[in-house]
Amino acid sequence: MQANMPEQGRHLAQKIHTRSARVGVIGLGYVGLPLLLEMAKAGFRATGIDIDEQRVNAVNAGTSYVLDVPGESLQVCVRTGHLRATSSFAALGELDTISICVPTPLRKTKDPDLSYIVAAVEAVSLQLRPGQLVVLESTTYPGTTQEVVLPILEKSGLQVGKEFFLAFSPERVDPGNRHYTTRNIPKVIGGVTPHCTALAVLLYQQFVERIVPVSSPSTAEMVKLLENTFRSVNIALANEMAMLCHTFGINVWEVIEAAKTKPFGFMAFYPGPGLGGHCIPVDPHYLTWKARINGFEPRFIELAGQVNSQMPTFTVSRIADALNDRRKSLKGSKILALGVTYKKDVNDIRESPALEVIHKLHQKGAVVSYADPYIPEVVLGDLVMRAVELTPSVLEATDCVVVLTDHTAFDYEMIASHSPLIIDCRNALRDFPAPHILPL
Repeated sequence: MQANMPEQGRHLAQKIHTRSARVGVIGLGYVGLPLLLEMAKAGFRATGIDIDEQRVNAVNAGTSYVLDVPGESLQVCVRTGHLRATSSFAALGELDTISICVPTPLRKTKDPDLSYIVAAVEAVSLQLRPGQLVVLESTTYPGTTQEVVLPILEKSGLQVGKEFFLAFSPERVDPGNRHYTTRNIPKVIGGVTPHCTALAVLLYQQFVERIVPVSSPSTAEMVKLLENTFRSVNIALANEMAMLCHTFGINVWEVIEAAKTKPFGFMAFYPGPGLGGHCIPVDPHYLTWKARINGFEPRFIELAGQVNSQMPTFTVSRIADALNDRRKSLKGSKILALGVTYKKDVNDIRESPALEVIHKLHQKGAVVSYADPYIPEVVLGDLVMRAVELTPSVLEATDCVVVLTDHTAFDYEMIASHSPLIIDCRNALRDFPAPHILPL
């Protein structure tokens, strides 16, 4: 521990070392619940706080609603008393460390919506006492921790770095990833002061394999935005290549597979029907908003967003053109969408491009149905759809099948054999080449 650590910091460090610190997480979604579980598995008494009573009741019953959280592990931690959930923010007063994992969506104007962060931090401020560590994990623009969070906490009259401690550590969870989890994804941490960084590092070292300290919260905030903007820009390039290859009559997937054999200077990114999920469609907007208010025009990043936003419309055009080549109109045609989640093998439909494709098809008069093993029902405005069972007869009754999400649970051999026409947006049917299977 750092020299000259204030007394409150030394006391907290000792409690973290001995696992006697009471740790907590605000927000029990796909980020917060796995984090809470790792804390409990490390031997801490961990308390999760969420305003959703259904989530709270599920956690206390040992029932997982997050695919990356095994129900068995959750049950063990609940049964031993190491993990509990509550909807009462009064529990904050009992905690020594508080990790904030609440949503950071965009407003309709594409500006950052920090209302969830502000509400959580104000709740913490009302309970803040000497010796507490607060770590913001919600993705946000550079400067949020020091410009928004810190002033709210300082209303308590306590001094940061001496009486309480504040840091930012971006969540890097990849839902559905079996290899990289909360425990083994390196954790970036930037504190408001060196003592803040040291204590946050010490906490996360107890249950995360590798810690990466950086010089400030703003640096840590920028790290997350760089990571996802990097992905957005490169996916946009892959998407534009897909549209260009279609113009040239070239299979973009064959091009990418050949290009990635180069052992240096190339990293494969893949096209699709659009961007979805909690990060890539949202995070670049946080960065561009902050850039613009500082007088910088992020043209490259915004162009990538424009390209990616075109993909649902391009996908619908591909379906319409393929049907037209078979003397069929899109209007009145039976279209079966395979997959509605934003990525494979998750139960998350936030910002899913599949939903936009389905909505556009419906608007153009297509008769749309969908199959997805993770999503039993979809509501798009006045349109309510229930998932259909994927069978040979269902496939044969369609005019076109479009693969929007490549879930591993789908029987692709059956799909290839019984579908009259397929638009494969994910290259899921690469092992079953046939004239009726068309790339994006």
